Amino acid sequence: MPLVCLGLSHHTAPLEVRERHTFPASRMAEALIALRDYEAVKEAAMLSTCGRLEIYAELDDYESGVTQLKAFLENFRHGDVDDLENYLYTLLGRQAVEHLFRVSTGLDSMLIGEAEILGQVKDAYVQAQAAQSLGTTLHKLFREALNAGKLARSQTHIGNESVSIATAAIELARSHIGDLAQRSVVVIGAGKMAKIAARRLREAGATQLYVTNRTIARAQDLVAQIGYGDAIDLPGLGDAVAACDLVVTSTGAPDFVLTKENVAAAMARRPHQPILIIDIAVPRDADPQIAELENVSLVDVDGLRNSVDSTLQSRRAAIPMVEEIIDEYIERFNQWYQGRTAVPVIASLTRKAEAIRQAEMERLFARCPDLSERNRMLVTGMSLKIISRLLHNVVTRIRDKAVTNYDEAQMHARMLDELFDLRIDDAP
Repeated sequence: MPLVCLGLSHHTAPLEVRERHTFPASRMAEALIALRDYEAVKEAAMLSTCGRLEIYAELDDYESGVTQLKAFLENFRHGDVDDLENYLYTLLGRQAVEHLFRVSTGLDSMLIGEAEILGQVKDAYVQAQAAQSLGTTLHKLFREALNAGKLARSQTHIGNESVSIATAAIELARSHIGDLAQRSVVVIGAGKMAKIAARRLREAGATQLYVTNRTIARAQDLVAQIGYGDAIDLPGLGDAVAACDLVVTSTGAPDFVLTKENVAAAMARRPHQPILIIDIAVPRDADPQIAELENVSLVDVDGLRNSVDSTLQSRRAAIPMVEEIIDEYIERFNQWYQGRTAVPVIASLTRKAEAIRQAEMERLFARCPDLSERNRMLVTGMSLKIISRLLHNVVTRIRDKAVTNYDEAQMHARMLDELFDLRIDDAP
């Protein structure tokens, strides 16, 4: 059964396409359950971040399976990207495995070695487990990807100078408006990215921090956690924007939180005073038309990459070492994956041999009721040794072939199935 990765990312799709195909965390379980209903999809997991949407799946058949995955993307979402096919990539087998390892180690991130990606891969794994869409293959693959990511961070400099999307936003703000001390700032949202941004702003010495969210209680919790700032109701956002120099927004809202109209109204109350709006949400919180307003600078998540280039030199130097780690994990996973070919035939052959041995032992003991307990144990031990020695070379060779020559191992498996009438397809 082929293993594939179907997806789109910041490499292949612009932000306006990616945001139309995000899966909110609240709908991920529903999406994974829907995927299970596609006949050719045996296992599936989904990774949805600001930079990518990817489905990892083991398929019953490659052609029909990929077709069904594409149909799922078009049917489950609102299907408003007519040329979705132009943005998708499909990775098969080793390519799919390598890709997930590159993602989990941070090599494929918008920001090399970004801090959040390993947690996002773990979330994808946990969500797929909860939805019962994982099987043996993807369970093993995601566990290995998480281990590779942890090892890369502990043994290389790929995670040095910890840079997240939220941290990059603050660095970008410094480059645009200078020292953030004595500045007033609004943070819109109360999730993980908003919390990181708020902490960084406090460290940067922002004079006034306002936090707003659709649910005021969550904004209050964030302020309490960092011990800094004021929580305000979302209806008070206009007043806060009018009073601030910087807005950082990161919500999960499906529609624009900042529109050209409400930002224009705020700017009318602060004539000739510039404002920087950094939107790190996907889907975006800020209407792109806001950039047309006078004295307003707007940067979205795709605009952040260049802002931290100069801080990532040590991370780039770590890339060869991380790739060595990835190669080791790929080899280990592929050996396991190919070795699965041997498992059904070995199990069936061993099961049949054991059934024959037990039947003959019962027949012998029935014919020789006077055998002592010690003699019964000696005969039983001898029968076990005969079966073990008889099967040893067969089991060893087919297991080795499964790793070194997948096609030949399949041929041997079919031959053993036929010669010994193992009926592998009917085995439990």
